[in-house]
Amino acid sequence: EVQLVESGGGLVQPGGSLRLSCAASGFGFSIADMSWARQAPGKGLEWIAGISSGGTLTYYARSVEGRFTISRDNSKNTLYLQLNSLKTEDTAMYYCVRGNNGNYETRGQGTLVTVSA
Repeated sequence: EVQLVESGGGLVQPGGSLRLSCAASGFGFSIADMSWARQAPGKGLEWIAGISSGGTLTYYARSVEGRFTISRDNSKNTLYLQLNSLKTEDTAMYYCVRGNNGNYETRGQGTLVTVSA
């Protein structure tokens, strides 16, 4: 059974930082491209970052480029997302997604990030 379990969300002030983690199991994590997506209140899912299976290639949405960093540790079957310089508009549920092709079918339950003063 595929499992993706996100953690690390919380309440942070504008300009602050968080590090999200995603523990993966039940599939070949080290050979899978991975990505992060988010869903703000009242909006649809938005792809924000992707990473190749070996971690050498990374991709970002324009809205987060330069502020967020995606990475992975294949020895730990874990995906990460470092969020810096957070803005109120970054408030959303953040999801770890298997694959990086716009298909969000296989994703975790999400971790909530709230950016507020």
